[in-house]
Amino acid sequence: MKHRGRHRRRKQGRAARAFLAGTALALTAAATMISASQATVGDNPGALEPLTRAAETRALRLQEQLVPQATLDELSSGMGRPVGVGAVLETADRSLRTASGCTADERTALPVAPAATRAYCWDAADTRSWRAGAVTTSGDADDDGWWNDHRVLLSGWSQGSADRGLARIAFVDAGDLSRLRYASALLVVPVDGGRDYRALTSRLSGMVWYQDKLLVTAGDGLYVYDMNRVQRTTVDSPAVGRVEEGWSAHGYRFVLPAVGSYRLTGGSIAPALGGISLDRATAPDSLVASEWTGADSDRHARLWRYDFSKDPARPGLLSTDATGSASAVEAYETEASGIAGVLSHPSAGTDRSDWYVSRAPGSTDRQGSLWRQDTDGAEATRCGSEDAPRCWGVQAGPLSYWEATGEVWSQSGRALFAVPLTSIERALG
Repeated sequence: MKHRGRHRRRKQGRAARAFLAGTALALTAAATMISASQATVGDNPGALEPLTRAAETRALRLQEQLVPQATLDELSSGMGRPVGVGAVLETADRSLRTASGCTADERTALPVAPAATRAYCWDAADTRSWRAGAVTTSGDADDDGWWNDHRVLLSGWSQGSADRGLARIAFVDAGDLSRLRYASALLVVPVDGGRDYRALTSRLSGMVWYQDKLLVTAGDGLYVYDMNRVQRTTVDSPAVGRVEEGWSAHGYRFVLPAVGSYRLTGGSIAPALGGISLDRATAPDSLVASEWTGADSDRHARLWRYDFSKDPARPGLLSTDATGSASAVEAYETEASGIAGVLSHPSAGTDRSDWYVSRAPGSTDRQGSLWRQDTDGAEATRCGSEDAPRCWGVQAGPLSYWEATGEVWSQSGRALFAVPLTSIERALG
């Protein structure tokens, strides 16, 4: 199904302003009591160092592999006609609690500065043993923020180990921000020519919904999902795949089967993928990525971007050459470690971009940190009487910018929250 066109911009602009309007959340008492003295001053990651030599960027190259159409047709032949995002949202029967309904422990996971203007907490029973790892929105899917008649938040979760686990996506109906409801779909990979599927076992650390495709991090690359190819399951059982009675997905009513993947080809010098996000300020739009290193690592990490394809026959896919290879079009090295989320946004008054990275707490820190970097230096959001930089979420998470509302969405533990980008800018010291 094709998403809304841009001829409805005026009406949607009014809706986007209403979507953004509302009373900002006051910091909870638990959050405001966190003293800057409880956090150590994190190491300044310094200026970004451009990587321009072919030998440096070769490790970032991705190889595209698309699932044959015959395989996808075989799967839908067995499972039934694919459905879309709306079908999942129609079954949304779980609720997120607003900030006032979060526990004290859950609220302390939120940033100290800047304060979250929207905050929600997930159902503890539904998320027990699951790890939050990615956020994207219909603001990524289309710059007007709509997907057909819906505003949607997507939250990625992982369970188990990287080679023996499960991954799911929570589809959150964001039409009414005072009452968020959601339903989940399991991420799977077709096997046996589409006659079966297996679970996606990789842990999710990043996710971008662009046009009709959803790209998620998976070990040494990305998996690609088509948001118009959601499949209904027919059996409620712990199994994943085809069973004697039909199709099962660990108790979930929907699955998203992969339609392709991108694999890093750099071997031992290839990065471990961390966060990803969308940058609409480039031409063409681009996917930005960060390298994961340990929070206390002294190893320099890399930040880079790929162009999205401008070919109308390849919506939502990366730009590739004749061999199916996607190359980084811009890359940097940073001294930041423990990067969990990454954003790229135009720097005011310049023709370059600022890079924002959320960093996990070090072994002696409680809060994470949020830094803005460019080729001249770095600044962190700061808080407390000592103006310390450890002010971000307790569990630094992904960063996703919703252009129509000017908000940055993220997760910290069981807390889902949004902060205006302008608030982040004001909190930078």
